[in-house]
Amino acid sequence: MKAQGRWMVGFGVFLIVCGVAGFLSNPAGAKTALISGGTFGLLSAFWGFLLWRGLALAWWAAAATTLLLIAAFAWRSWASWAAVAAGEPKVFAAGLITLMFAASVLSLGVLLKRPRHGSA
Repeated sequence: MKAQGRWMVGFGVFLIVCGVAGFLSNPAGAKTALISGGTFGLLSAFWGFLLWRGLALAWWAAAATTLLLIAAFAWRSWASWAAVAAGEPKVFAAGLITLMFAASVLSLGVLLKRPRHGSA
């Protein structure tokens, strides 16, 4: 669980950085990027810290949160790329959300690949 915990802390930091990047790319229209990136980044890092400390129940919380993020980022990625295809200048946002989707899928893979119990 320590390796999963470290990964989830890193994933949380990644989400926070992506939220800040999204906000900085469009401060007037991307306040939700900062809020959602910060909120889910802190939550993922918190689950990671609990996993790192050996709390097995945190695995379920981390997996559920990551599944929720996969669904949200898949939807937002699709909507963003559809906007780009319609001529809107949202390539940066679409790319960032797609990157967050990919990182979420990878994070779920890390959670599922390693044992849920023990110190692996």
